[in-house]
Amino acid sequence: MGNWCSSARVGVGRNTGIGAPLKLYRPPPTGWVEHSASSAQPLSFAQSEPKTPAQIQIRLAGDKRKHYEGRVEVNYNGEWGTVCDDDFDISAAHVVCRELGYLGAVAWYPSAKYGKGEGHIWLDNVHCTGREASLADCLSNGFGVSDCRHTEDVGVVCTQKRIPGFHFISTSSNDVETLDVRVEDVRIRATFSQRKRIPITEGFVEVKDAGKWRQICDEWWSPMNSRIVCGMHGFPGEKGFNTRSYRLLSARRKKNYWGFSVNCTGNEAHLSTCRMGKHRLMGNSTCARGMPVVVSCVPGRLFAPSQSLGFRKAYRPEQPLVRLRGGGNLGEGRVEVLKGGVWGTVCDDNWDLRAATVVCRELGFGTAKEALTGARLGQGMGPVHMNEVECSGFEKSLTECYFNRDALGCSHEEDAAVRCNVPAMSLRSRLRLSGGRNPYEGRVEVLVERNGSMVWGTVCSENWGMIEAMVVCRQLGLGFASHAFQETWYWPGDVSADSVVMSGVRCSGTEMSLAQCLHHGKHLSCPKGGGRFAAGVSCSDGAPDLVLNAELVEHTTYLEDRPMYMLQCAHEENCLASSAAMADTSSYRRLLRFSSQIHNNGRADFRPKAGQHAWIWHECHRRHYHSMEVFTHYDLLSLNGTRVAEGHKASFCLEDTECDEGIPKRYACANFGQQGITVGCWDTYRHDIDCQWIDVTDVKPGDYIFQVVINPNYEVAESDYTNNIMRCQCRYDGYRIWTYNCHTGGSRSSDVNEFPGIMTNQLQRR
Repeated sequence: MGNWCSSARVGVGRNTGIGAPLKLYRPPPTGWVEHSASSAQPLSFAQSEPKTPAQIQIRLAGDKRKHYEGRVEVNYNGEWGTVCDDDFDISAAHVVCRELGYLGAVAWYPSAKYGKGEGHIWLDNVHCTGREASLADCLSNGFGVSDCRHTEDVGVVCTQKRIPGFHFISTSSNDVETLDVRVEDVRIRATFSQRKRIPITEGFVEVKDAGKWRQICDEWWSPMNSRIVCGMHGFPGEKGFNTRSYRLLSARRKKNYWGFSVNCTGNEAHLSTCRMGKHRLMGNSTCARGMPVVVSCVPGRLFAPSQSLGFRKAYRPEQPLVRLRGGGNLGEGRVEVLKGGVWGTVCDDNWDLRAATVVCRELGFGTAKEALTGARLGQGMGPVHMNEVECSGFEKSLTECYFNRDALGCSHEEDAAVRCNVPAMSLRSRLRLSGGRNPYEGRVEVLVERNGSMVWGTVCSENWGMIEAMVVCRQLGLGFASHAFQETWYWPGDVSADSVVMSGVRCSGTEMSLAQCLHHGKHLSCPKGGGRFAAGVSCSDGAPDLVLNAELVEHTTYLEDRPMYMLQCAHEENCLASSAAMADTSSYRRLLRFSSQIHNNGRADFRPKAGQHAWIWHECHRRHYHSMEVFTHYDLLSLNGTRVAEGHKASFCLEDTECDEGIPKRYACANFGQQGITVGCWDTYRHDIDCQWIDVTDVKPGDYIFQVVINPNYEVAESDYTNNIMRCQCRYDGYRIWTYNCHTGGSRSSDVNEFPGIMTNQLQRR
């Protein structure tokens, strides 16, 4: 969507009169007021209440454009308008782009390059220094004071790179096309016999109008209308129902009809965007020949109705052609499609709500709430399979839509994403966080049945970890977990909820609720008890995502024979095979060496779990601190998965080695500095660094699998753990080694088992 709100001080511009010199408008500081338009006196301090800052929004509009360019439009007083190109310059363009979450501007264009806008021309003669937080803070004539036409609408081109951690605010409209009607809310009201079903898929459609729920007459109702109602409630489609039973039921009920009819095309995201007409008759006689509207929806495969309070199945999606990645909540993520056995992303050129809805329905959700551009939910990897996607809205799969196969010029900074409507599953009502400083943290408390009544209690923290915390945050709609706590004495919760009601929790990470995870059930076992040892979490709306550069590993792999006397520090840090303990100092160890480059493609910086006070000092390798004792695992596996050799790498220096253009480095290890990897940066471990190897001295010649796992113990939360694994096929003949088909986890539908022949690598000796 790309729009967000910004505070700006606004006022009424001066009337300069005919022939008067133009005066620029600067918003007055808080506590100052302007004199009347006829006054020529300077501003003076007034003993009055400071003005309330106005809320403005900025967006880029126009046809045939990318998401980071377009006509500048401003929403002021609830109306969208444009900006005149008079006196506009690159400094003003920088302000616009940063307000939209980009690092800056590349260029600006006058004379309605992106087409003429409509409505007001809100700003004219804009002068910015480039340091303003909002376009409204720049000098101008004042809002609505302009002598321009829409042929002078200004446009900008922003950098493709986003500001790391930038928060966007959605500004979806609730207007209708034909009448000034605002739909407050829409619900499916189930019959009494179906109200215990979760989710509710069938019932009377009711609209909230002036605070009261009203029915809709079915005389002008169509299947397309039902399709929209189902979609906005999280269901991919509608189906038939027993009309006779509902007619008999409605005859016994008091009716209060809404005074409007609805006409949807089937492509709307919400009932409020359908065309509406007004009934000629008023009161209950409005629907003399009909009955209240009823819909029956088809739930997606993840949301089969259940009579029980809990869930029997874990969330295990089966997505053969399209999948979502990088989203913290159910039904959101970066869109990826499968082509030729390889997963790739979708370029956001022309990406709209219609295409996003096709994705959502294909995956078993409802209509799309948002069609996100600019890698707002993180960058993918591999190829960009689709560009300039155009859908009618009725396709069964995104792969059936028209698209441009040529994705030249599209980078992963333009990866498209979606947020879908999902059914109301009442998940949040059975879980809460207690005692935290804000709604995103606290002790985990669950609602369970005990002795015929529902009671709140805590979760045993024994073996409680990041994966379980991720499920809690997802269930509460709070995004990702940033920390998992096994002690919560500093979060005083409700004393009546101190008792442990759930223990032995083990989650796979794909569950929709904590109840779906494995646990002890009613047979609790928690030696430490609850209270101060209850499980806790801290949630965040963004998370890092570490991805290893598989191509670099493949190109830098080689063998080296190194004498034991040069490996004493590495031996102390357990970087050699166990047989090294019996080796003579003059003997050699054979090492499989390679370089690794670890990128952070997520939406938050990667920081070690432990603070600086807990880092471990090592005297050996040039005296340094380990912020994570095990940052990566290196393994050589047999073809059946048995480990034949292993290594590990501590994060002795977790820092920003290099960054994408325009992103400053934040983390450097020198002088006991902060350790981490910034979004858009990467940490490189060169092949010649100690412990950057696997000791293969005892390995026999043969075919193997070379595997690297980042963050193997899930110590730090990430938006996607599947891409933390990299695997290569490997052939060793006793003297040389070849690695090929290196790829990260989740990038392919299946592994390729072809040996391409000799590629590289002679044995090195030192």
